[in-house]
Amino acid sequence: MPITPTEKIWMNGRMVDWADARIHVLTHTLHYGTGVFEGIRCYETKDGPAVFRLTDHIERLHQSAKILMMPMPYSVEELVEACKETVRVNGLPACYVRPIAYYGYGEMGVSPLAATVDVAIACWPWGAYLGEEALLTGARMKISSWARHDHNTMPPAAKTTGNYVNSSLAKVEALRAGYDEAIMLNPMGFVSECTGENLFLVRDGVLVTPPLSSGALEGVTRASVMTIARDLGIEVREDNLLRSDLYLADEAFLTGTAAEIVPMRSVDDREIGEPGEITRKIQETYFAVVRGEDARYQDWLEYVDE
Repeated sequence: MPITPTEKIWMNGRMVDWADARIHVLTHTLHYGTGVFEGIRCYETKDGPAVFRLTDHIERLHQSAKILMMPMPYSVEELVEACKETVRVNGLPACYVRPIAYYGYGEMGVSPLAATVDVAIACWPWGAYLGEEALLTGARMKISSWARHDHNTMPPAAKTTGNYVNSSLAKVEALRAGYDEAIMLNPMGFVSECTGENLFLVRDGVLVTPPLSSGALEGVTRASVMTIARDLGIEVREDNLLRSDLYLADEAFLTGTAAEIVPMRSVDDREIGEPGEITRKIQETYFAVVRGEDARYQDWLEYVDE
């Protein structure tokens, strides 16, 4: 999706003009994929811009850095405030927020141990990641020929820049084949996740999602959906799933910060159909939550002007 430039980007503790947010061509992470990042959404509410589960995202950023043994130069609290400041300075009522920590210029070679760590935060307006039509009628999914990382190959618990080469290969394959999104299996053949989203299916009224052991990222939206579903009286399970489980699902949907809640219309040309009752209930509740319209989940919103 095209990027709409905004006014300022936070870099290493100060605001710089969008056009001046530059790095050297020999920046370490550019060559070796050793950055960590988050994708976060800020929503327009009646009480002003509110960032959805901001602290949870920044805590996960720190956890990703710990897995990579990357020393973070800013605390969780400092980065939470920096994200809010970036949204405030740019005057956006709603936006996508992208914090990233990366090894900077000065060292070359596979080991990053002597490299400095730089941190930047950008935000910009971003619409529906898979398109408005997919939100309403569902996405056409393809099981990818590319497998999700094994835990002892690339740690799927870390949201690292290098990990997303795997996702990019699967996404391009799906788009070139005429689908909206890809689903990746793990090396054991079980369903893991999509290229940037977790997934859920419904069978006989039960909501099922792959366990983290499948290689799925511990998604913030995934956790939110599990809480919302249980509060709606829906049974939720984590269980290994086969591709045939997706073919036979009564309903299915994917979740992610960028994608939000998107129904699956078909998988490998096996029709699931129009979004079902459980999918719609969760989708409607989720959007009420992020817009500040459901008081039960107010602690998930962190207001920019507070």
